[in-house]
Amino acid sequence: MPKPFPAAPAADSQCAVRVAFLPVLALLLSACTVGPDFERPTPWWNPTSWNGAGHQETLSVSQPVAEPVDPQWWKLFGDPQLTGLEQRLAEVNLDVRVASIRLAESRASSGVAAAAGLPSVNGNTSYTYQQLSQKGALSLVSTGAAASQSNGAGQAQNGAQVPNVGIFQPFNLFQYGFDASWEADIWGRVRRSVESADASVDASEDARRDTLLTAAAELARDYIQLRGVQRNLDITRQNLDIARQTLDLTRQRAEGGLTTDLDVANAAAQVATVTAELPTLEAQQAQLINAIGLLLGEKPAALTADLADPKAIPPVPPRVPVGLPSELARRRPDIRRAEAQLHAATADVGVAVANFYPSISLSGSAAIQAIQFSDLADWGAAKTFALGPSITLPIFEGGKLKRTLELRQAQQQEAAVSYQRTVLGALHEADNALTAYDAEQRRREQLQQAVAQNHRALSLALDRYREGVIDFLQVLDVQRSLLAAEQQFTDSTTTVSTDLVQIYKVLGGGWETDFPDAPPAAAKGAAAKGAAL
Repeated sequence: MPKPFPAAPAADSQCAVRVAFLPVLALLLSACTVGPDFERPTPWWNPTSWNGAGHQETLSVSQPVAEPVDPQWWKLFGDPQLTGLEQRLAEVNLDVRVASIRLAESRASSGVAAAAGLPSVNGNTSYTYQQLSQKGALSLVSTGAAASQSNGAGQAQNGAQVPNVGIFQPFNLFQYGFDASWEADIWGRVRRSVESADASVDASEDARRDTLLTAAAELARDYIQLRGVQRNLDITRQNLDIARQTLDLTRQRAEGGLTTDLDVANAAAQVATVTAELPTLEAQQAQLINAIGLLLGEKPAALTADLADPKAIPPVPPRVPVGLPSELARRRPDIRRAEAQLHAATADVGVAVANFYPSISLSGSAAIQAIQFSDLADWGAAKTFALGPSITLPIFEGGKLKRTLELRQAQQQEAAVSYQRTVLGALHEADNALTAYDAEQRRREQLQQAVAQNHRALSLALDRYREGVIDFLQVLDVQRSLLAAEQQFTDSTTTVSTDLVQIYKVLGGGWETDFPDAPPAAAKGAAAKGAAL
């Protein structure tokens, strides 16, 4: 299981100092970062081989092997048209484009977080026309000034001093300058915020990869199912031809008095029954073409000309590279995303801890201020400035800081459990997919034998019917069995190929060439660029 996360440091931890010593120790503590450090979790259960990779007694022609997974796994089907569609997917799929926009949003948020650690400088200019209150605090200053101008004697009117009313006249005030501020990240609050934001970027990148992986698997599945439906259409049309030939035979025999109109009616009913299956299969074909078009951002029926011609169901290869279970955590985007979310939650705990400590800021401003516009050019007489540090110490927040820390710690534990659940679910999915792949191949082998025997049975039944040895109902039963067996065999062949698609989906392959891991330097450069803006 992932290592337990350390509790938040107490107020008397190694980073805590008395406020009186902060100016002295600020430089020494500049590298202090409070809160837990993230450690990549190690799966608590890491099998060395797949449980569902096949049976010793199986007759399956396609076997999983512990070889590296091909990122472009769809090429294993040997279908150039499928490969071409998959190569278009990353650029035109709308879900992938939405995920790319969300990634850009996440990167922008990371830049915003990084900017908090840099100084803020703002320029300003203003003009105001104002009047001061004669009864305000400034009246105390003006009263003192009037008294000093009368050589200390003061002027009295009804026992009160008379203020200098000249300064209370309306006046213009022109000003331009700049101000700057910077908060020293002594406790690592900004660094933890940037760490959390960068981890969220990683999560967004893997979310986009997961979207591409899902779309690639869905495209391959729809394409294979389309070819399966088209094969069923061919089978149904072939069986329709057989049913029509049988109808002609029964009519000829009825005209010769060798059978009754009952056989003719049964044969005609069989023709109608087989014909009734065609519209459903044709609708499925159109829907699957549209499903592929939607994945590729095309309008309805835009791919009909390209995909309507029947082709063989893409066959599975003799060897299926599936890698090792130990590689699953680094290949599946959803596991990688869960790990990044755990990293972000851990960094958020550090942000909550840092809020308990004092914040030290340095601010300054400089400006030119005058009541006459012409005096704005006199720097010596019109300048004003202010510079100095400030310390903010949280004393009473009504429990907000403590509850926020408890919330972040609970969210961190939730992310840890979610990571465990994602890894365990991935192992189960991979095992189930491999088991289904092996089982369906064995089922298909039996169905293939059933189709061969039904063809032989139909040929024998027709011969015996012509000879008058059996009645037509037996021929009809064999025809129905043949049609059902051929459709089941086609469906099973389709399922075997789609099961292989599912294997590569649960193994997490298919995103490495379009959205590979960015080198650390590139990621840092993107964050620095965002901070500079």
